[in-house]
Amino acid sequence: MARMTIDQLQIFLAVAQHMHFTRAAEALYITQPSVSAAIQSLEEQYGVKLFNRIGRRIELTHTGKMLQVEAQKILTQVELTERGLRELNDLKRGELKLGASQTIGNYWLPHFISLFKQKYPNIYVDCTLGNTTEISEGTVTGLFDLSLVEGEVEASVLASLKQRIVGGDCLQIVVGQSHPWFEQMVVDVTELTNTPWVMREKGSGTRQQFEQVLRHWGIEVTQLNIMLSMKSGDMVKAAVESGVGAAAVSNLIIVKELRLDILRCIKVIGVAKDTTEVDLLSRPFSLLKHRERFQTRVSQLFEQLLISAMSV
Repeated sequence: MARMTIDQLQIFLAVAQHMHFTRAAEALYITQPSVSAAIQSLEEQYGVKLFNRIGRRIELTHTGKMLQVEAQKILTQVELTERGLRELNDLKRGELKLGASQTIGNYWLPHFISLFKQKYPNIYVDCTLGNTTEISEGTVTGLFDLSLVEGEVEASVLASLKQRIVGGDCLQIVVGQSHPWFEQMVVDVTELTNTPWVMREKGSGTRQQFEQVLRHWGIEVTQLNIMLSMKSGDMVKAAVESGVGAAAVSNLIIVKELRLDILRCIKVIGVAKDTTEVDLLSRPFSLLKHRERFQTRVSQLFEQLLISAMSV
């Protein structure tokens, strides 16, 4: 009896992704009859139906959905094995796939990537940015070897991951020169609901942390006058510089603006004394990796670089 092949699984996944035989063929640079033959062969080999043909469209059967999950695991493992074999040649070749939330990826991580590249110049580093939710979910599905986030990871996602603190930053409430708080620099907690706010999007670690701080201060985020919600810290910073309102941002992204007195940090008073403002606004950077997936030698070395930096 013929056995299932990697090529068959790749073709099946392409059809499952595009839900179209011709588009799958185009994506794989093969003919449409070849795609149809591969799917037909799988169905006949195992006596199952992988797709329902409904008029001119197709949809995955229950069996097809099961195979889609397992096939992706198999192909991910094959890719990791191939990469592991390439790395055996004294790390003269290899690849590292990183995921990072926006603040970490733009302001904290580049230094460590640079150090790593100096030591291993032939290793290709591919870094994808997103919010905490996007990056943590991508780590579960195998998009990244390692990822770094500053937000709280959903418990359902974290169940599949190992988490380790490798750094951190601190949120600051900032305003631009045209804001009335610019000269005050100190405001009572009750004033927070009386000014417009620029926020990061939902799913952002920065927003998660600030919402936790607000709740500790007895304020729900719905009580704030949120004028804008933006996808990156740089966009938030630019909006505040132009005078839109106040914002909570990482101290890492405002070093130049504070030095030039374009932005000023605001201290909040009149809050409960059981936890200091510094404790509330500080947050850790977490390294995430899959609990079960094979870890390449390259990813092990990069992880060790981050851990070593913590002890310095």
